[in-house]
Amino acid sequence: MSTQIFVNLPVKDLERSKAFFTELGYSFDSRFTDQNAACLVIDDGIYAMLLVEPFFATFTPKEIADAGRTTETIVALGVDSRERVDELADRALRAGGRQTRDPDEEDFMYARSFQDLDGHLWEVVFMDPSAMPG
Repeated sequence: MSTQIFVNLPVKDLERSKAFFTELGYSFDSRFTDQNAACLVIDDGIYAMLLVEPFFATFTPKEIADAGRTTETIVALGVDSRERVDELADRALRAGGRQTRDPDEEDFMYARSFQDLDGHLWEVVFMDPSAMPG
């Protein structure tokens, strides 16, 4: 049995967020997309539900974090090459995202981080198992 993951993220402007992630090369599943939500397809079984804030609020009694001021989570995407790390991070920056820290490079890992238009933190990581210690 396979497991799927749906990361739910509140957004202020759904159309603007959809345009941002489209610029990164991602698509949306129209079956789960309407005026309140968009199902961002990251990979087979991996999705981010972009929910307008009032709709997101119906799923929790807690206050919605302002991702522009606080960090509620970091969404990390493992990719298959350093080139893919750079491609995604560069596309995010060109689409209006912001770099959150300098690239992180170790013997076995390379990562870059960015904020999307709503301030959510994303990290794109390549890990080379053959170079891992131990």
